Amino acid sequence: MNIKHPVQFLLKLVCLIIIIVLWSWQADHAFSLAASLGLLIGSVLLYFPLCYLGRKLLDARPTAERAAQVNVIIHFPLVFLLGIAIVEALKIGLRHAAVSIPGDWIIPLPAQVGLVLFVVTGAVGVSAVVTLALRGLGAPFAIALSQRLALDWLYAWTRNPMVLGTLFALVSMGLMFRSLFLVLWALLVASALIFMLKVYEERELELRFGDSYRTYKRRTPFLWPRKPQAIQGHNQ
Repeated sequence: MNIKHPVQFLLKLVCLIIIIVLWSWQADHAFSLAASLGLLIGSVLLYFPLCYLGRKLLDARPTAERAAQVNVIIHFPLVFLLGIAIVEALKIGLRHAAVSIPGDWIIPLPAQVGLVLFVVTGAVGVSAVVTLALRGLGAPFAIALSQRLALDWLYAWTRNPMVLGTLFALVSMGLMFRSLFLVLWALLVASALIFMLKVYEERELELRFGDSYRTYKRRTPFLWPRKPQAIQGHNQ
């Protein structure tokens, strides 16, 4: 992967390490029910104003350079918030049998079914990250912005395979814990991520890749996969 600005990349990497440390601290600490639910739901709800702010910043100066700058400002808080919600969801799922919380809304389905689905859908998300790295020469969450559009492999079937895999993995996690509450929470996450894609990410990709992205957008479905159409060429 070609890193044009090693100092900026290093700073981004440090920010990611700090985020991971904070997630680890969160995972090791038990909170009250109110605080736990606040983290679980509040961090997802913050997606809406944050993505709206990102869109306003993009529209204030709609250039490729501006999009690259705003990505750093917006993406790191987004990944931090999503991580907070997922960590808290895992904690709730692991303890819901012992504590009277909404996770006690039991789904009458063997946990093994959810586990298998979680592994499979998680693999889809990981495959999307690998595809982005190899075909788009980038990494998620503005660690290294893609230098070109990823047009084939998973990205030929859907424009957002990473989000699709993440959403299915979160629903599968709820099924694994047999928790209707966590499945409903995953649907809230779905609405937040779709809002992020529609309001913010599509706009910044349009600014960075122009007509190439608009052509790709017309040809490839937003989220639900379908058989790829013929590709005339790649955006290098």
